[in-house]
Amino acid sequence: MAFSRISKLDPPSRGIFRKAAVMLCSLLTSLFLLHCLADRSSTTSPSPVKASSSRATGLFEDLRSLRTKRLAYEWTAGSELMGYGAARRSSRVLSDERARQILELPEESFILPPPDIVASRKVSPRFAGKLSPLGEGRKKLPQALIIGVKKGGTRALLEFLRVHPDIRAVGAEPHFFDRNYENGLEWYRELMPKTLEGQITMEKTPSYFVTREAPARISAMSRDTKVIVVVRDPVTRAISDYTQTLSKKPDIPSFESLTFKNRTTGLIDTSWSAIQIGIYAKHLDNWLQYFPMKQILFVSGERLISDPAGELGRVQDFLGLKRIITDKHFYFNQTKGFPCLKKAEGSSKPHCLGKTKGRTHPNIDPEVVQRLRDFYRPFNMKFYQMTGRFFGWDD
Repeated sequence: MAFSRISKLDPPSRGIFRKAAVMLCSLLTSLFLLHCLADRSSTTSPSPVKASSSRATGLFEDLRSLRTKRLAYEWTAGSELMGYGAARRSSRVLSDERARQILELPEESFILPPPDIVASRKVSPRFAGKLSPLGEGRKKLPQALIIGVKKGGTRALLEFLRVHPDIRAVGAEPHFFDRNYENGLEWYRELMPKTLEGQITMEKTPSYFVTREAPARISAMSRDTKVIVVVRDPVTRAISDYTQTLSKKPDIPSFESLTFKNRTTGLIDTSWSAIQIGIYAKHLDNWLQYFPMKQILFVSGERLISDPAGELGRVQDFLGLKRIITDKHFYFNQTKGFPCLKKAEGSSKPHCLGKTKGRTHPNIDPEVVQRLRDFYRPFNMKFYQMTGRFFGWDD
C-alpha cells in the first residue's frame, strides 16, 4: 500500500527536477554570455579616462617632436607679431585638425603658462591659460651683451630688439662687470628674466666697452658670449655726452674749456671721459685680447636712426635669429628726429624713447669741433681697418 503511493508520486517529482535543471542551465548560460561580452568590451573599448589619457599623450608627443623655435612662434603669436605673418607660421606648425583635437582635450590635460610670460604678452591670447608646452623657463646668464658705447644709441637698440620673441632682456643696466663684480655670477643670474628654450638672454651696460677689466671677466663667464657695440661719430657723441651731464649739473664748465688742456696750443684733454670714450680703436684692442672679431658686432648709431630695420637685420643675423623685426615695426617721429616703434614689447601702442633722448645740443664753437675731428681722424681710420667697416665720420 505504501509502495503504491510512492509510485504514484514519482512522475510529478521527475518533472519538477527536469524543470529545475533547465532553469539552472539557462542561468549558467546567461552568466557565461554576460562574462564573454564583458571580456570583449574590456579588450576592444578602453575606458574614457584611458582613451583621453592615451590621446593626450600621443598629441603631446607630436608637439614635442616639433622644433623648439617653431613652437615658440606658435605660442608667441601675440599682437606684437601679428604684423609679421605669425598666423601663417603657426598654421604650418600644427594642422587645423591637430589643433582641434588638442583644444578638445579636458582642461586638466594642459599646462598653464607662466604668469610672467602671460603678463609680457609673450603667449598668444589664443593660448593664454590653456597650454604652454615649453614650460616656465629658467634664469640664465646672458648669451649676448650690448657693451657700448655711452650716448651711441644703446637704449634704442635694446628697445628695438625686445620686440623679437626670441630675445628677453633686462631693462635696467646691471653694471655687473664694472661695478658689481664682487657680488658673483649667481647674483648676476638672478637679475636676468626667465627664458624658454631657444630664447636669448641679453643685457646692456654701455660702460663695459671702456672698462679695462670687463673683457677678461666676460670671457671668464663664457668665451662664447656675443658682444654688440653701438658706435657713433666720436665728436657728436662727445657733445651728446656733455649735453646729458649739463642737464644734471648746469654749473659745469663749458664744453670748450673741458675739451682742451690748453686752448692756445690746442692740446686735447684725453683724460676727460667724454673725449676718451670716442677713441674706439684703443678700447677695441683690449677686447680683441679675449674675443675674436667674429663675436663682436659694431652697429652704426647713425644708421640706427636713418635705417633702423637694416641695422636690426644685421643684429638678428649676428645673434642667429630669424629676421622678425622689419620696416613694418617703425615710423619716424619728426618732432624727436628718431624712429619709434609702432608697437613696443608688451603693448599695442606706439612707443618712442623718453624725453631724455634726443636732447638739443648746445652750440659749440666750429673751430673746437674741427680740432676734435682732426684729433679723432687717425683713431677712426684705424678703427675702420680693424672692423672692416667704413662709418663715414670723416667725410
